[in-house]
Amino acid sequence: MMQDYLIGELSARLERLQAASAGAAADLARLRRRVETRPAAELAGETAQALALADRLCWESLSGGDTIAFDRQAAVSADLRVFGICAGLLEEG
Repeated sequence: MMQDYLIGELSARLERLQAASAGAAADLARLRRRVETRPAAELAGETAQALALADRLCWESLSGGDTIAFDRQAAVSADLRVFGICAGLLEEG
């Protein structure tokens, strides 16, 4: 049950990041599919990949002067990071 919860929560955060990042819809959709279909043992790696992708998207938005997209992406990224740490999928630091 706990693993299903973690998968669902991570998928929901990726969905919010996808909504805030129209340009990376395909990458985020693939990552969500992997999260939802692969063994829960791989969630830590998928969470790290999600944060790396979120970081890239934030930098692209900021570099392009799209501060509104950056603001939305940064908020989702922060939530994703906190979730990962609290769920034991990421190390704090």
